[in-house]
Amino acid sequence: MELRDIKSFMEVANHKSFTKASAHSYLSQPSLSKAIKKLEEELHVQLFDRSTRHLQLTDAGQIVYQQGQKMLSTLSELEILLDELKNITAGEIKIGIPPLIGILFFPDIARRFHENYPKISLELVELGAKSVGKLVEDGTIDLGLIVMPANQKKFNIFPFFEDEFVLFLYNDHPLAQRSSVSLEDLKDEKFILFSDSFTLHDYVIQACEQRGFTPVVSYRSSQWDLIVELVSSKLGITLLPKIIFEKQYNSNVKIIPIENSTLRWRLGIITKKGAYHSFALRELLKLLVNDSEGIVNSLSE
Repeated sequence: MELRDIKSFMEVANHKSFTKASAHSYLSQPSLSKAIKKLEEELHVQLFDRSTRHLQLTDAGQIVYQQGQKMLSTLSELEILLDELKNITAGEIKIGIPPLIGILFFPDIARRFHENYPKISLELVELGAKSVGKLVEDGTIDLGLIVMPANQKKFNIFPFFEDEFVLFLYNDHPLAQRSSVSLEDLKDEKFILFSDSFTLHDYVIQACEQRGFTPVVSYRSSQWDLIVELVSSKLGITLLPKIIFEKQYNSNVKIIPIENSTLRWRLGIITKKGAYHSFALRELLKLLVNDSEGIVNSLSE
């Protein structure tokens, strides 16, 4: 059984006429007839009912037609995949990253990926982790780098980075000379948090509530550097991952460890479960998963 015979059969079946199929495919009617006859002999079945004005598929013809569709669809996908593999030098990947994670990690991610694939563009979409998850789920973006946890039923999840939360406060704050603090020590403080569209907002509030108090929030912002500046201006305190301190240069702000803290900043990479991963996306995933330590270490360079 040859592929060209299957294609000839599909053409005749689609047009229900040797004449129309010949005009559409630029194959002669004798060639089409020969291909159909050859298939019928090989399969030992009759494919068309020729007793009607228009050709009709027999029961056997229906089965061959359905399987032929699957075969041609698979071959078409194969061609696309191979073309994609050969044309990896071009393309675009859309990445969703919350602003805090983006400012920390995206520049080095983009630089490292560009070194290997200079013609593939990385489009950054900066939104809170909640919104990033929704965009990955509906296929608007290809990949998200978010604060964990994530829904394992909806996403493929790859661990990326983990850090501890610490207290950020201004230098002459009453707690500033302590070597460590407990969350309970902060129950009377005014908190400055990320906006409520950010996972970190809920995370900090839930951690405080587990220790018996609901934090008083004086300011909310979507910008981590503004939060640090508000702390420097003595407008409140905040809880942020320790790595943030290495990215800020305000000498009026210091950090203090939190005693017996279970607060951890866990970052993960998510892609939509069941969705096709392009070759370019798979290469980016390899970079993020296999070289996450190098990306993180570059922050202190």
